Amino acid sequence: MVKTAIIGIGNMGSKHAFNIIEGKVTGMELFAICDHSPERLEWAKKTYGDKYNYYLTTDELFADADKFDMVLIAVPHYDHSPIAIKAFECGLHVVSEKPAGVYTKQVRLMNEAAAKSDKKFGIMYNCRTIPSYQKARELIQSGELGELKRMVWIITNWYRPQAYHDSSAWRSTWVGEGGGVLLNQDPHQLDLWQWLVGMPKRLRAFASFGKYYNIEVEDDVTIYAEYENGMTASFITSTGETPGTNRLEISGTRGKIVIENNLDLKFYRTVVDEREFNKTNKSPFGKPEVWECKVPYEASWGEQHIGILKNFVKAIEKDAPLLAPGIEGIFGLSISNAAHLSSWTDEWVEPMNIDEDKFYNMLQDKIKNSTFKKEEKATVYDDIRETHV
Repeated sequence: MVKTAIIGIGNMGSKHAFNIIEGKVTGMELFAICDHSPERLEWAKKTYGDKYNYYLTTDELFADADKFDMVLIAVPHYDHSPIAIKAFECGLHVVSEKPAGVYTKQVRLMNEAAAKSDKKFGIMYNCRTIPSYQKARELIQSGELGELKRMVWIITNWYRPQAYHDSSAWRSTWVGEGGGVLLNQDPHQLDLWQWLVGMPKRLRAFASFGKYYNIEVEDDVTIYAEYENGMTASFITSTGETPGTNRLEISGTRGKIVIENNLDLKFYRTVVDEREFNKTNKSPFGKPEVWECKVPYEASWGEQHIGILKNFVKAIEKDAPLLAPGIEGIFGLSISNAAHLSSWTDEWVEPMNIDEDKFYNMLQDKIKNSTFKKEEKATVYDDIRETHV
């Protein structure tokens, strides 16, 4: 059994604990819970009982690193990387909640620590377990879609009222989360973007900060990106729009994939490659024949968090490939950081060649000049963590 310590027993940490305790993650058992809040730790003791070990600090937990195998990190964003680095130094396997961190300079250090260790590193990109996205990736990588032309993702069903933003001191602040919709709601979609069609060469982003709410971070964003082969991508997202939309379209020379609301996948296939058709067609209004193909896949949410943890156990025990390797967490974050930097500077930014020092310094200025002080925000819901996918 893989003995696991959960760091952070908020909403997500408690869900992970219940899943492990209830035996839903084959081969994994709960060893300990660590949380810096005495109140949360006391709640955990009353809820889970004396069978498990409880720690108020990570220093105390890591002092017993020889007694367990891995950590599952479920704390606010800024703390993901430093805790993971310390865990690797202590010889532990690591799974981190999303996002990998707030800025790529920090996450790069985490990846380097993982590479130096012989331990497994995973990230909770549980949307990779959804069959529709797995099938879309399979179709793209097998060449069924031909050469990619365009990706358009409208993901605006993240509506969050002001009460949500006011529910915790760390929410919707530069100092607490390091961003808004891009850092909190969209990490899964930004990861799926690059997982499906790869990383763009450059992008331009247009973000509004506090457009709909009394917050300082972004709540409405449009990203336009370009690829080496001429492909383009558009990504539109917001927390201030209802009813919202979740629609992904990926077009290639052999057709189009459409995924709506995560579950509904359609594949429209041209009988011949559009580029080949264009070379031989003589009709001014001609177009290649298109079939709507029945693609075998399960219209379900997949195993989500449980699936990621099951896969992680297999990686530890049998060296199975990771579905969500932790080192890949930097890719979606690179898109996010590039979008922020582009919006702040009104310039094109290359996600794979981002000026990490410039981004970090500009972020520190945002934190320093923040008008949202922690004590001014409600703390009654400090244990809230994101649970959506």
